Amino acid sequence: MNLLRFLLIALLLLLLNYAAASWEDDDFLKTCPSHRCSKHGPEIRFPFWLSTHPPPCGVPGMQLSCSGHDTILDHPGLGSCKVTEIYYRHRVMNAIPLADKSARCPLQKLVSRNQSTDVYTPVAIPVGSVLVGCSRVATNEDGIVGPSSCVSISNNASQFWYLVQPDTDMSTLPVGCVVIAKGIPIPYTYDKYGPNDYTFFCSLFKEKADRAIHFGETALNWQLNNITNACQRCEQEGKYCVFSSKREQAFCQQHGSHVLLIAATTSVASFVVLVATALYLSLKKRYNEAIHLKVEMFLKTYGKSKPTRYSFSEVRKIARRFKEKIGQGGFGSVYKGQLPNGVPVAVKMLENSTGEGEEFINEVATIGQIHHANIVRLLGFCSEGTRRALIYEFMSNDSLERYIFLHDSNSQQLLPPEKMLDIATGIARGMEYLHQGCNKRILHFDIKPHNILLDYNFNPKISDFGLAKLCARDQSIITLTAARGTMGYIAPEIYSPNFGGISYKSDVFSFGMLVLEMVSGRRNSDPGIENQNEVYLPEWIYDRVINGQDLVLVREMTEEEKEVVRKLAIVALWCIQWNPKNRPSMTKVVNMLTGRSQNLQMPPKPFVSSESNPVSKT
Repeated sequence: MNLLRFLLIALLLLLLNYAAASWEDDDFLKTCPSHRCSKHGPEIRFPFWLSTHPPPCGVPGMQLSCSGHDTILDHPGLGSCKVTEIYYRHRVMNAIPLADKSARCPLQKLVSRNQSTDVYTPVAIPVGSVLVGCSRVATNEDGIVGPSSCVSISNNASQFWYLVQPDTDMSTLPVGCVVIAKGIPIPYTYDKYGPNDYTFFCSLFKEKADRAIHFGETALNWQLNNITNACQRCEQEGKYCVFSSKREQAFCQQHGSHVLLIAATTSVASFVVLVATALYLSLKKRYNEAIHLKVEMFLKTYGKSKPTRYSFSEVRKIARRFKEKIGQGGFGSVYKGQLPNGVPVAVKMLENSTGEGEEFINEVATIGQIHHANIVRLLGFCSEGTRRALIYEFMSNDSLERYIFLHDSNSQQLLPPEKMLDIATGIARGMEYLHQGCNKRILHFDIKPHNILLDYNFNPKISDFGLAKLCARDQSIITLTAARGTMGYIAPEIYSPNFGGISYKSDVFSFGMLVLEMVSGRRNSDPGIENQNEVYLPEWIYDRVINGQDLVLVREMTEEEKEVVRKLAIVALWCIQWNPKNRPSMTKVVNMLTGRSQNLQMPPKPFVSSESNPVSKT
């Protein structure tokens, strides 16, 4: 009770302080309301202020004015400028210097005058362009924008000026072209995450550089020491930045907020709920934004070799407005779709993605560049805010899980032994490639029937790399912050280091359990079941192999088919040895599956007791 009383008193004091600040904020907004010079013009608010407002409404040097429908900035170096955009979240404005009547080209001011002041500096992000002067007209190449007929600064001769991307091959320009200036900032479009369409910056260069070379539009950044940090934090939280002349500091204000009114008209309990809800939504928003930035940074550093990136509107078209649902999992839903070229695809929406975008990053990082017959191919992806999608080749025969469990109402007849062997060998080859065939070793950590997809010819393809981990090929042991995988397929060392270190051998264990389910038609049940009439699946299979008994009890088989099933069972029992060192590598598994079964030796018992992980004896 004392703790509760203390928390209530602390909350009330916090609310009183917040309410007092709210009155002061409201006074500021009444005295210094936001304004636009035209309906579609940039919003003018703190730290900017209009000449018609009192000085406390803004910061010295950031006064703006209206000239008709235009928003005007008087810049000490550039003179009068027309402000076209203000991005408060990123402290960036786009502005066009109003050219002197005597000037022959709009870029003249940007080159000849100092753009830096105590408040403003030219924007250096995402990149600056290079200004080049040529005596002859250049050909229209990518990354070259112009010309603008200008007078050379050095010799007053007439030149054709071009803006060129920094990485453009200068040999594409006419002989005799000279660099006039570097790092010329060009205007840009920002959204709440930063420069908009940054990934496609090259395709937007011409549009933005055109505005720079033909209108002289540039991008300026402002810096206000302590006020800058406070205001940027407000903007990132979706709030306005206001200023207290009494406290001489900037702080945040909700758009149209009247916190004191809410506090006065609701009960304390209701208000606490409102505050908690607002806090949760704010934290969730910041969390989602942090995930988005993390994903975007990954995609930026990942390079140009990744699959095609689609917008969410394009994904909706590909998925045919999500009308045909073909799968459901903990991650979200899978829909059948079709690419514009007619290729059928499966669209996986990460609706319930947890963690910090790790499922999405893992899938793109691991299989984005893999092309192997036994690994599903990632054809494209979407990352737009909190909406993320993965586009795969379509597998017409669903997953292996549909065909191997006898007691499932929707299961088909048990697969023939030869087809079981083909599927097991295909999975093993795919896992061998993941473990040994890539520059980085890829550990899947979720090998199970549901994640093995089958094409039209029942060729298996490994899918769902949401739990995967990359490591160096020579790295024998890795560490995990938490267990990952599906119950029944997780290797014992993932639960406890007493069984050994975590390595690629953990995937081998999961493969072994999968094959045991294939040959028996039975599920490797969860360990929580307790029944005296049930035994551990590997123990049941081990005893039948030792005693020469059939594993498949629901159909007649030839001796050749029985030998194939026996081979699969022995290989699987080797794979599920509790000591990881006793499990074969996937290369060895492939050799065992493709070799003669007579050469296979029976492994030691791969289990401790039959008191857990039971399966029916019948």
